[in-house]
Amino acid sequence: MKRFHIALAVASLDASIAEYSERLGQPPTAVVPGLYAMWRTDLLNFSINETPEKAGQLRHVGFEDDACDGYTKSVDVNGLEWELFSVAEQDRRIVSTYGEAVRAPGSQT
Repeated sequence: MKRFHIALAVASLDASIAEYSERLGQPPTAVVPGLYAMWRTDLLNFSINETPEKAGQLRHVGFEDDACDGYTKSVDVNGLEWELFSVAEQDRRIVSTYGEAVRAPGSQT
């Protein structure tokens, strides 16, 4: 499966988790309290990072792809950062960057 990935900076992680959970119709798949949250839906991998000074800004886009091994990053002609990664690689990067994530009850893995 291939999911589009989008990452945003937000002012308040808790307020954003509440709003985006309602918009996406499900709780986040993983949460690192005070820092990070990520949702995996059938079509989308959406993550937020609490960075108040950059709230509302696009951090990067890309694809989560089950056929991908590892992680790559590139920049397009407009200067936009694109990532390509597997589920397992993203999970490893969450832990190495933010620490152990908490899986939300009833979330998709």
